[in-house]
Amino acid sequence: MKPHAPLVLRKEQRWPVEIATLVDQFLLVERRLKEIETRLAELASQLEEYEHLLSIPGIGENTVIELLAETGSLKQYKHPRQLIKLAGLTLRENSSGKHEGVKEISKRGRKRLRSLLYRAILPLIQNNSVFQELYRYYTTRSTNPLKNKEAMVVLCGKLLKIFFGLSHHQVHFSEDRMKQDLLCLKQAA
Repeated sequence: MKPHAPLVLRKEQRWPVEIATLVDQFLLVERRLKEIETRLAELASQLEEYEHLLSIPGIGENTVIELLAETGSLKQYKHPRQLIKLAGLTLRENSSGKHEGVKEISKRGRKRLRSLLYRAILPLIQNNSVFQELYRYYTTRSTNPLKNKEAMVVLCGKLLKIFFGLSHHQVHFSEDRMKQDLLCLKQAA
């Protein structure tokens, strides 16, 4: 018995086969991704703090799901500084002797968490009046006004503190409470 010769296709005959294979792989990955997203949404909605985190106007389900996927339940943290450190938002200074370095964020935490917070802050500044007011305060205060991006990083830390507070105290977001904090900041300046 003779072995069969391998099937040899010309280049123009292979392209449709390769394209069809790639499309099938893409559809399979897309279907699997939807299954994972559905499962993540189910798991996140089982956590007690899920509905409290969603109470912030401008924060959607995907943001909360990604946050909980990246950090786990926020109740496992004893202090909001742990979350800020996890995100790599703590300040560090590169100084030596008489040289006083510039303070910048450490970036020693989870890059995806930092990215998520930054993506969440952008629409919050545009659509949430309290966050707009806070952003305006940080960028226009008379002593030590922050640059735009610096103010956004500060607000990312503030958002983490708010998430922490909502999950630990089991309360919904209150714009009035946040406005009181803003008034305290303005009076202190």
